[in-house]
Amino acid sequence: MRYHINESEYRFMEILWKEEPTASMELVRICEAKLGWKKSTTFTVLRGLCKKKIVCNENAVVRALVSKECIQKQESHDFLEKKFGGSLPSFITAYLQDKKLTKEDAEKIKKMIQDASEKDDP
Repeated sequence: MRYHINESEYRFMEILWKEEPTASMELVRICEAKLGWKKSTTFTVLRGLCKKKIVCNENAVVRALVSKECIQKQESHDFLEKKFGGSLPSFITAYLQDKKLTKEDAEKIKKMIQDASEKDDP
């Protein structure tokens, strides 16, 4: 299933993923403190995410139906497709134009590439 969430919904979800399951009124309090939202804003975002079947609000207890990893994976694929024609090398080239990787980061990336390429081997 494909999910689309906007920036406000993602900020709400970041809170929920840390706090879940949690009472809806507790989310109102946290969103007011961390995001500056009014109660009505929190409930508007919550209703929208319930309609999208990303969260569940039963008996005033809210929990995520979709993991952070699932949303991040989909959003990163969508970003790569939209901005770089799906080309990971093009993204990496653009990203590294004015940055330098630490040795540790370079080694982690090498390992990730090696692990990903081994997935395709029979």
